[in-house]
Amino acid sequence: QVRLVESGGGLAQAGGSLTLSCLASVSIPNIDTMAWYRQAPGKQRELVAGITRGGSTNYAETVKGRFTISRDHVKNTVSLQISSLKPEDTAVYYCNADIQTGLLSALGYKGVHWGQGTQVTVSS
Repeated sequence: QVRLVESGGGLAQAGGSLTLSCLASVSIPNIDTMAWYRQAPGKQRELVAGITRGGSTNYAETVKGRFTISRDHVKNTVSLQISSLKPEDTAVYYCNADIQTGLLSALGYKGVHWGQGTQVTVSS
């Protein structure tokens, strides 16, 4: 089982910034894709940003230019920097690891793994 632990959420004002962090229990450089999702009250969980093992990134249209996903191989974390916060960014943010190939898959970690989520609340 892959353990993902998010941190960095909290209450922030509109226009401000936050950085979320996800610590993984397995080597992040060996994970095929890591991503951040969010789920607002009454809405479906949605992808906001992803990063592949090769370093390619993708973002939801609604967050482009404001969110930045990055990895720290020394700390074994994936971070999500959020700037120019908006009230509509209020949601529970989840870290996601998708392992389908390579060493981790061979070791039995194949699958999609989720963290427990961290709440981000943006006040106007």
